[in-house]
Amino acid sequence: MSTMSLTVAGVVLITVPTIVFGGVSLLTFLMRDVPGYRDNPVRRGLWRAGHAHAGVLVLFALVAMLYVDQTSLPEGIRTLTRVLIVAAPILMPLGFFLSVARPGDTRPNKLIWLTVAGGAGLAVGTLTLGVGLL
Repeated sequence: MSTMSLTVAGVVLITVPTIVFGGVSLLTFLMRDVPGYRDNPVRRGLWRAGHAHAGVLVLFALVAMLYVDQTSLPEGIRTLTRVLIVAAPILMPLGFFLSVARPGDTRPNKLIWLTVAGGAGLAVGTLTLGVGLL
């Protein structure tokens, strides 16, 4: 692996404890019946989605870093591909969590668009990676 991919993988691995903390927090909210979580289906659903997306996308980003260096893409495009793929496990969960940050929120606010931005980055990054591997 290149130094750049190793660095990106290291940063991604450092985010894993935040995902663990999020999971423990969600379990605590359920076990202690924290107001604004169990009684708010929109917030509960979006926070569960945020936690799940974070875990899956971190794993995906780590695997993708192994392939970025195998492409014949120019270095600048490789760097952009890394950034786009790693942006998803950051932006998407943030959008899910922050769009219903207040316990009384029953509809997502405009920060839900962070999920769209993360998804778009993921789509472009993986498409670029896939084409670069052909």
